Amino acid sequence: MMTALLILWGGLTLVLIVLLIYRGTLTMHEDDQLFLDGAEDHMQREQQELITRMNRITPWVRLCGAGSAGLILVIAGAWFFTNLTR
Repeated sequence: MMTALLILWGGLTLVLIVLLIYRGTLTMHEDDQLFLDGAEDHMQREQQELITRMNRITPWVRLCGAGSAGLILVIAGAWFFTNLTR
């Protein structure tokens, strides 16, 4: 059981790391600008697309982070319980 939990935790943590790296690359391209001219509409659309992508990723990052933290607590509790009852 412990091996399966560790594999599950490792996979979930790997997904979390990949999502954090992807979100980091998105935030590198994000600018806080005010577009006043119509000639810069394409830049405004690109910024809106980046914001939309980040808004879609944020709940998954939170879910994976909470899942990873919860699993490591379960693993630590199971390990402690098995060593205590041994």
